[in-house]
Amino acid sequence: MTFMNIPAQTWYKRLAPYRTADDRRALLELLITLGPFLALWAALWGLLQAGQYWAIVGFLPAGALVVRLFIIQHDCGHQSMFSGRRTNDWVGRFLSLITLTPYDHWKRGHALHHAGSGNLDRRGIGDDIITMTVKEYRTASRWTRLKYRLYRHPVVMFGIGPPYVFFLYNRLPLGSGKLSRSEWASALLTNVGIALVYGVMIWAVGWKVFLIIQVPTILVGASIGVWMFYVQHQFDDTHWSRTGEWDRKEAALRGSSYYALPGWAMWVTGHIGVHHVHHLSARIPFYHLPRILKAHPELKTIGRLTLRESFSSVSLALWCERRKRMVSFRACA
Repeated sequence: MTFMNIPAQTWYKRLAPYRTADDRRALLELLITLGPFLALWAALWGLLQAGQYWAIVGFLPAGALVVRLFIIQHDCGHQSMFSGRRTNDWVGRFLSLITLTPYDHWKRGHALHHAGSGNLDRRGIGDDIITMTVKEYRTASRWTRLKYRLYRHPVVMFGIGPPYVFFLYNRLPLGSGKLSRSEWASALLTNVGIALVYGVMIWAVGWKVFLIIQVPTILVGASIGVWMFYVQHQFDDTHWSRTGEWDRKEAALRGSSYYALPGWAMWVTGHIGVHHVHHLSARIPFYHLPRILKAHPELKTIGRLTLRESFSSVSLALWCERRKRMVSFRACA
């Protein structure tokens, strides 16, 4: 048996030793991400106050650090960052004030995404990217086709989508179906916390400087985050199947990419590009993922997607059940 044919269940068992949180390492990862973010924000403020407007380019690394803070919040949601549930939850809630993502509400939606990922009969739940099959698209009304084409257009997906999700949708998640009281509380209390934090910062630095720094910082982080989530499941030979054939672990391993980014980009994105391993076992902390690839380099060949190859995935919009792969609108015509 070649490693490409090793069942996902076997991989799941092999990776069991990594499903243990290291509180010291988790705290270190938090500090080396949050500390530089706050220091960079303060440096940008100081330089702008001194009339050094070139410093505004600092929103690029600041936005990248927001992405890494979101990955820490993400792992807290999976109860994998720290060993204690309460620690994970409260760190996640604290970080939501920076990432603008209500922790408890997002945690539920993301859990649903993991529970049904790759299942054609469970699309549209959680925080999935909406995906139609070729047959569904061909038999849909013109209005439905138009809406789907607009949704899938790069300008909407990667231009309008990120600010909409983080500035508007996360503030009032009306499109998430029926929410529990705790989820509504998560969204609304996060809004209150953000208003208080932002209010203090505007009082301290002035609203113009605050907006000049904060808005582009969040937009950069949001854009990187949406792009990463997109390419991790929307690639050529991803995996989708109907309920009768669907296996959660196989769908996790085969339907999630290994996004082979440069080392610095892997660090910034919290190694979430090792997405096939993450989906196979979400209780593995992100800081263990590099060790797994070093110990099991064969995992680098499953669902491998390079940076150059990932750009071509933008044109893939439909799942072809006959060919078992994503195709473009043009291929469907």
